[in-house]
Amino acid sequence: MATEFQVTIDCADPHPLADWWAEALGWQVEPQDEAFIRRMVEQGHATEADTTTHRGALVWAIGAALTSPDPGRPRVLFQRVPEPKTVKNRVHLDLHVGAEQREAEVARLVGMGAHELHRASIGPLEWATLADPEGNEFCVA
Repeated sequence: MATEFQVTIDCADPHPLADWWAEALGWQVEPQDEAFIRRMVEQGHATEADTTTHRGALVWAIGAALTSPDPGRPRVLFQRVPEPKTVKNRVHLDLHVGAEQREAEVARLVGMGAHELHRASIGPLEWATLADPEGNEFCVA
């Protein structure tokens, strides 16, 4: 039985989106080993087309990952896919900040490039649904 997991988010441009989410969550983008990447290309296990440069460093083009400063939280991987997002997410992230912080957090995220989609409530629970810069929905509660 698997007890560890990561959340994988399909996207067009994983490195800028990982940067955005790292800032949104206060997490860190995992460093990639540039020397290892170069060796894989030199040895023919990968090609230059498998790589890109992001913020001056050689990285794998296919993805970027985040890790939480708090141990035990799942890793979040942003994975490049060729097709654009076309429908509502089947899985999304919920950011729980509390009712007192919700408006400030929504404003901060919108200021970073998110788009507010709608508001909803069920009984005493209220949340705002936003979309990240690539259109992936998430909620702020």
